[in-house]
Order: sequence, then C-alpha cells, then structure tokens
Amino acid sequence: MYYYSTFSFIGYGLIIIAFIVTLAADIYLRTRYSKYKKVKAKSGKTGAEAAREILAKNGLDNVYVVETKGYLTDHYDPSQKVVRLSTDIYHGTSIASVAVAAHECGHAIQDKEGYSYMRFRSAIIPFVNFGTKFGYIAVLVGLIFGATNVAWIGVGLLLTMLLFQLVTLPVELNASERAKSLLVKEGIITSQERKDASNMLTAAALTYVASLISTIFDLLRLVLIIMGNDRD
Repeated sequence: MYYYSTFSFIGYGLIIIAFIVTLAADIYLRTRYSKYKKVKAKSGKTGAEAAREILAKNGLDNVYVVETKGYLTDHYDPSQKVVRLSTDIYHGTSIASVAVAAHECGHAIQDKEGYSYMRFRSAIIPFVNFGTKFGYIAVLVGLIFGATNVAWIGVGLLLTMLLFQLVTLPVELNASERAKSLLVKEGIITSQERKDASNMLTAAALTYVASLISTIFDLLRLVLIIMGNDRD
C-alpha cells in the first residue's frame, strides 16, 4: 500500500505539471495570435490569397483553399488535397493570418515532395488509433484484475501515441520554416515583418511541444501506478 500511495502521489503531481504546461502553451498561443491578428501585413493580402499564391507558385494548383469553422482549426488535408483555413485566417489580412496560411501550405509542399517524416506519420496513424483506443483499456483491465502483464501491454500500445507526437514535431517545425521563407520570397510579407511572423509560428509550435510533454508525463504516471500496484 505504501508504494501504491507514493507512486500515485507522484503521478498526480505529473498530471498537474502536464496541465500547467499545456495551459501555458495555449495561453501563449492565444496571446500571440491576439497580438498579431491586429498587425496588418503590408501587402494587404488575406490568408486565403496568400495560400493560393504560395500553392500556385509551387506547382500545387490541384490543392484547394477553403474556409472552415472554428478557432485556429486550420489544417492541411492530404487525403483531399485541401488547405482548410478558419474564418479569421481565411479573410484576415494580418501577419497572423498569412503566417498560419503559409504554414498549412508548407504541409502541402511537404506532401508533394514526399517529406519523410510526414509520410511516416501518415503510415502509423492506423496503429496510433488502435493503440490509443485499446491502450487505456488494457491498463485499466490490468489494474482492476491485478494482471500486471496486461497493464504493461497497454502502456506499450500507448507508446504509439508518443511516437506519433515525436514525429509530428519535425513535421510542424519544418512547415513553419518553409512558411517563413515562402512569405518573404513571394512578397507576402517584407523581411522586416518576418520576425512577427516567426513569433506567431513559434507560439503555435510550442503547443505541439506541450502536447508531447503532457503525453510523456501521462505515460510516466501510468508506469508509476502499475509499479506501485505491482509492489504492493
């Protein structure tokens, strides 16, 4: 009982830390976005116009740019070859709008070039979905019935989620680097505006780092609970 209580206490501490890290990253992103959506790009182009221009100049006329609902729900859909931009990004003429739009176009270019990390991430999605769905179930069943081996199998399945997030980091960082260069190269922002665009994209990237840290802490928490349960 001593080990279980001690490890559980540490586990709850990890949950709190993970929550704080995730919350801080989200607040920082919202703060940066709130700031840079008020800073108009000198070119006066909207996020949608910037995206279409970047795509066209990179031989991606087959990729469509469409508006989608939500707050910062922007993403590139490789299966449909569509860049989806949230309303504020789609119509906005701010640094934030063109930066986010360019980032999503960076993913489209990655897709066209067969960027290795992006291909690998797409390939493991079925395994990640399976691991995430059944991993927690296996851990819970193992703990309830005292089947430690089953619980460890669950942790193993959940490692696919961690792998996915590890691979996602270089994909997102590379897309941001592409975006910074493309924005200046295509004349969508000036070299003086690059710093603002970089700050916006860095804030967005930190949310992926926070998500990775949160997953690591969650897995450590489960490991500690299993170890404590096993020792007792």
